[in-house]
Amino acid sequence: MSTTQLDVKHIGEQVRAVSDPFRRLLDEMHRVIVGQDDLLHGMLLGLLSGGHLLIEGVPGLAKSTAVSCLAEGIHTAFQRIQFTPDLLPADLVGTLVYQPASGDFVVKKGPIFSNIILADEINRAPAKVQSALLEAMQERQVTIGTETFPLDEPFLVLATQNPVEQEGTYPLPEAQVDRFMLKLIVDYPDKAEERAILDRMTMIGEDHSIDAVMDPEAIARARAVVNEIYIDEKIKDYTVDLVHATRRPAEFGLDLDDLIQYGASPRATIALTIAAKASAFLDGRGYVVPQDIKDVAMNVMRHRVIVSYEAEAEDKRPEDIVQTILDHVPVP
Repeated sequence: MSTTQLDVKHIGEQVRAVSDPFRRLLDEMHRVIVGQDDLLHGMLLGLLSGGHLLIEGVPGLAKSTAVSCLAEGIHTAFQRIQFTPDLLPADLVGTLVYQPASGDFVVKKGPIFSNIILADEINRAPAKVQSALLEAMQERQVTIGTETFPLDEPFLVLATQNPVEQEGTYPLPEAQVDRFMLKLIVDYPDKAEERAILDRMTMIGEDHSIDAVMDPEAIARARAVVNEIYIDEKIKDYTVDLVHATRRPAEFGLDLDDLIQYGASPRATIALTIAAKASAFLDGRGYVVPQDIKDVAMNVMRHRVIVSYEAEAEDKRPEDIVQTILDHVPVP
């Protein structure tokens, strides 16, 4: 057995040793959430990867409930922030408060100083507030006055937005959206799932809380193992090819140049690799296979591919572009 095979076998044993809390967390969330497997799987990928999530869907699809369940399942701090047009950056990060007795200014920290943040309806807040949140996401620190405060790990922002109601909203600029590792689209449940929702959620006053089955230390251990998961050189090249195809599709025999205004950034390459490792972890493997890349590619790239006016005229969405690339770029 080669050294690489021995390493992969050892990593696989580590994965199995530390992944049990994540399986239990998923089971706990399913006690409340019916279906929505892609959403819950995506949230676990974000938790493992330390990547923030943008969750889009029409009202009533359990976006906020799913995030609350994730937070309840972990022994850690949670804050829900309802974004509104009159929200100020200080309402998010905190401010300096004058103390008349001492004549000093004292730092009053805002709700961003938590571990799991639900930024509900992020596109309802003005640009300054969005920027304050996204700066904290990127730098994992907040500056109030002249002091800089690091944010505790794990620090995960799950932002929701409504795609249909545009009045009173401030769409996130592409440069800010790019800072979200994954964009998850939440769709309607099927008929059987909706029937199960009816049975489970129509008892007035019934307790739908879940048990906490994980602590921050378990997340840190799991992330350390995710970092060690093996990814072959050919799969790394395949990852780069997928992202490169969004910028220069003609090099891959794809007639998409007129449909793409801007391709995915290098953040997409990084996010694809880390998310694929996390996906392998959740599958109990110590190595990445090409299917891991394909499984996470849509959620990683859909918000990073900006379509042209020609594409909009032809009713082509970023998802159509990404799927075409996935279908045609050769898999190792």
